[in-house]
Amino acid sequence: MRTIDKRVSPPAKLAASLVARAPTLTLAYDARCKSRLAATLDTGEEIALVMPRGTILADGDVLVADDGALVRVIAAPEVVLVVRAADPLTLTRAAYHLGNRHTPVEIGADYLKLEADPVLETMLARLGARVERETLPFHPEAGAYGGGHRHGHDATFEEDYALAQQVFAQHHGHHHEAGHGHDHSHDHSHSHDHDHSHCGSCGHDHSDER
Repeated sequence: MRTIDKRVSPPAKLAASLVARAPTLTLAYDARCKSRLAATLDTGEEIALVMPRGTILADGDVLVADDGALVRVIAAPEVVLVVRAADPLTLTRAAYHLGNRHTPVEIGADYLKLEADPVLETMLARLGARVERETLPFHPEAGAYGGGHRHGHDATFEEDYALAQQVFAQHHGHHHEAGHGHDHSHDHSHSHDHDHSHCGSCGHDHSDER
């Protein structure tokens, strides 16, 4: 079994004809995060992927096997939520709430894209966004998540939504006195109890966890 352990950066240094002839490795985002992975090239050949910790492979990346052969990465289509809105403010609010949960998000000029999650789908609809499930390649922003992903199941939706609405109101001029009397005694420590079953640019090696 061949081992793939290097990435050419940038791939533009290679001749386009050479890259075009290289066998391909099609992976969903979740697999592209793993630094250790037993995978199968699109030719049917089984390989071992051994990359530096924290590597997140992107569509179009060119890898090098231990025998010097090249392999090109393709982002596999997967089930995602595509979020759009009638106005920029609603889309911005959706992005804020997703970022508050450290959710990997692909950002387009007029859309957001994230892994399918029914709790987040409900939250986004409540915010007034238009959410559709589609099967597309997923290319989230890199380097912004740090410690894992906080999804809707980490806290009840009602609690999280109420807190988010309070923050939104405060940012729009509805100020409260310092002694406003709201009870914030509920434990926010759950935001650190991240589910490391997903990858981000956190540097953790999750290869043996799935």
